Amino acid sequence: MILTSQEDVCEVTCVHPEAVQQARQAMPDGRCVDDASALLKAVADPTRLRLLSALNTGELCVCDLAAVVGISESAVSHQLRLLRAHRLVTFRKEGRIAYYRLLDHHVTVLIGSALEHARE
Repeated sequence: MILTSQEDVCEVTCVHPEAVQQARQAMPDGRCVDDASALLKAVADPTRLRLLSALNTGELCVCDLAAVVGISESAVSHQLRLLRAHRLVTFRKEGRIAYYRLLDHHVTVLIGSALEHARE
């Protein structure tokens, strides 16, 4: 249960039309909100966040990721499939080895910012 004090709410009703209009215009559409929410849910899983954090250091193969995170290669592969579905990681094959990396700069910044914020 979250307790609130009277200090953290408006004491009177006072809507600021310009601020409301500006916020409404900046509001993303429903699909964008749904997609972003799904992406954040994917990142919110501790195992997946550990995998993403490891990949934030650079490209790693599935075997390396399993060793870093301490789970089976099968479990890593399962989590990586989910991360790929959310466009957070990509991979390349070199012979029989699959190397994964973060998809792009946005993902790198997202993971770095989340971890930096948690450390503060």
